[in-house]
Amino acid sequence: MTIFSRIISGEIPSYKIAEDDRFYAFLDINPMSKGHTLIVPKQEIDYLFDLEDSLLADMIIFSKRVAKAIQSAIPCKRVGLMVIGLEVPHAHIHLIPIQKEGDMSLANPKMQLTGDEFEEIAKKIRKKL
Repeated sequence: MTIFSRIISGEIPSYKIAEDDRFYAFLDINPMSKGHTLIVPKQEIDYLFDLEDSLLADMIIFSKRVAKAIQSAIPCKRVGLMVIGLEVPHAHIHLIPIQKEGDMSLANPKMQLTGDEFEEIAKKIRKKL
Protein backbone atom coordinates (compact mmCIF):
# COMPACT_ATOMS: atom_id res chain seq x y z
CA MET A 1 0.00 0.00 0.00
CA THR A 2 1.51 3.36 -1.03
CA ILE A 3 1.70 6.42 1.17
CA PHE A 4 -0.98 7.98 -1.07
CA SER A 5 -3.36 5.06 -0.48
CA ARG A 6 -2.76 5.47 3.25
CA ILE A 7 -3.57 9.20 2.94
CA ILE A 8 -6.74 8.47 0.93
CA SER A 9 -7.89 5.93 3.55
CA GLY A 10 -7.30 8.44 6.36
CA GLU A 11 -4.55 6.35 7.97
CA ILE A 12 -2.16 9.27 7.39
CA PRO A 13 -3.54 12.80 7.83
CA SER A 14 -3.57 15.24 4.93
CA TYR A 15 -4.70 18.74 4.04
CA LYS A 16 -7.54 17.73 1.75
CA ILE A 17 -8.57 20.06 -1.03
CA ALA A 18 -11.16 17.97 -2.91
CA GLU A 19 -12.39 14.42 -3.27
CA ASP A 20 -14.87 12.44 -5.30
CA ASP A 21 -15.46 8.72 -5.78
CA ARG A 22 -12.31 8.32 -7.95
CA PHE A 23 -9.85 11.10 -7.07
CA TYR A 24 -8.32 12.78 -4.05
CA ALA A 25 -6.56 16.18 -3.99
CA PHE A 26 -4.39 17.32 -1.09
CA LEU A 27 -1.60 19.77 -0.34
CA ASP A 28 1.96 18.54 -0.88
CA ILE A 29 3.73 18.60 2.51
CA ASN A 30 7.00 19.55 0.78
CA PRO A 31 5.62 22.29 -1.44
CA MET A 32 7.42 24.13 -4.20
CA SER A 33 5.02 27.04 -3.55
CA LYS A 34 2.01 27.80 -1.38
CA GLY A 35 -0.95 25.86 -2.75
CA HIS A 36 1.15 23.04 -4.32
CA THR A 37 -1.43 20.27 -4.61
CA LEU A 38 -1.29 16.60 -5.53
CA ILE A 39 -4.06 14.90 -7.48
CA VAL A 40 -4.18 11.12 -7.14
CA PRO A 41 -6.59 8.44 -8.32
CA LYS A 42 -8.04 6.41 -5.47
CA GLN A 43 -7.22 3.29 -7.45
CA GLU A 44 -3.58 2.46 -6.78
CA ILE A 45 -1.86 2.39 -10.16
CA ASP A 46 1.88 3.03 -10.33
CA TYR A 47 2.27 4.98 -13.58
CA LEU A 48 0.04 7.76 -14.89
CA PHE A 49 0.13 6.43 -18.44
CA ASP A 50 -1.04 2.99 -17.25
CA LEU A 51 -4.41 4.51 -16.27
CA GLU A 52 -7.35 3.56 -18.45
CA ASP A 53 -7.98 6.32 -20.98
CA SER A 54 -11.29 7.37 -19.44
CA LEU A 55 -9.80 7.52 -15.93
CA LEU A 56 -6.84 9.59 -17.17
CA ALA A 57 -9.18 11.97 -19.02
CA ASP A 58 -11.38 12.35 -15.93
CA MET A 59 -8.29 12.91 -13.77
CA ILE A 60 -7.29 15.83 -16.01
CA ILE A 61 -10.81 17.27 -15.77
CA PHE A 62 -10.74 16.88 -11.96
CA SER A 63 -7.29 18.55 -11.95
CA LYS A 64 -8.61 21.44 -14.04
CA ARG A 65 -11.34 22.15 -11.47
CA VAL A 66 -8.80 22.11 -8.64
CA ALA A 67 -6.29 24.22 -10.62
CA LYS A 68 -8.92 26.91 -11.22
CA ALA A 69 -9.67 26.99 -7.47
CA ILE A 70 -5.94 27.24 -6.68
CA GLN A 71 -5.48 30.09 -9.15
CA SER A 72 -8.46 31.90 -7.66
CA ALA A 73 -7.21 31.43 -4.07
CA ILE A 74 -3.43 31.81 -4.40
CA PRO A 75 -1.81 34.82 -6.13
CA CYS A 76 -0.03 33.39 -9.18
CA LYS A 77 0.26 33.88 -12.93
CA ARG A 78 -0.50 30.24 -13.71
CA VAL A 79 -0.90 26.87 -12.12
CA GLY A 80 1.77 24.63 -13.57
CA LEU A 81 1.22 20.92 -14.03
CA MET A 82 4.04 18.45 -13.46
CA VAL A 83 4.18 14.68 -13.72
CA ILE A 84 7.34 12.93 -12.64
CA GLY A 85 6.14 9.59 -11.39
CA LEU A 86 9.25 8.28 -9.69
CA GLU A 87 8.92 9.45 -6.11
CA VAL A 88 5.81 7.43 -5.13
CA PRO A 89 4.60 4.33 -7.03
CA HIS A 90 1.06 5.74 -7.29
CA ALA A 91 0.02 7.87 -10.28
CA HIS A 92 -0.21 11.56 -9.41
CA ILE A 93 -0.21 15.06 -10.83
CA HIS A 94 1.43 18.08 -9.20
CA LEU A 95 -0.46 21.38 -9.50
CA ILE A 96 1.94 24.19 -8.61
CA PRO A 97 1.10 27.91 -8.43
CA ILE A 98 3.86 29.74 -10.32
CA GLN A 99 4.96 33.26 -11.26
CA LYS A 100 7.62 32.14 -13.77
CA GLU A 101 8.84 28.93 -15.39
CA GLY A 102 11.77 28.66 -12.97
CA ASP A 103 9.30 28.14 -10.12
CA MET A 104 8.79 24.59 -11.45
CA SER A 105 12.45 23.60 -10.99
CA LEU A 106 13.06 20.61 -8.76
CA ALA A 107 16.35 22.24 -7.74
CA ASN A 108 14.48 24.98 -5.88
CA PRO A 109 14.34 24.63 -2.09
CA LYS A 110 11.04 23.34 -0.75
CA MET A 111 8.94 25.59 1.47
CA GLN A 112 8.64 24.96 5.20
CA LEU A 113 5.10 25.68 6.40
CA THR A 114 3.36 25.17 9.73
CA GLY A 115 0.26 23.04 10.14
CA ASP A 116 -1.77 26.22 10.60
CA GLU A 117 -0.40 27.65 7.35
CA PHE A 118 -1.27 24.45 5.47
CA GLU A 119 -4.78 24.48 6.95
CA GLU A 120 -5.30 28.14 6.00
CA ILE A 121 -4.16 27.47 2.41
CA ALA A 122 -6.37 24.39 2.10
CA LYS A 123 -9.38 26.32 3.42
CA LYS A 124 -8.80 29.18 0.92
CA ILE A 125 -8.67 26.76 -2.00
CA ARG A 126 -11.68 24.69 -0.85
CA LYS A 127 -13.76 27.90 -0.67
CA LYS A 128 -13.11 28.46 -4.40
CA LEU A 129 -14.28 25.01 -5.51
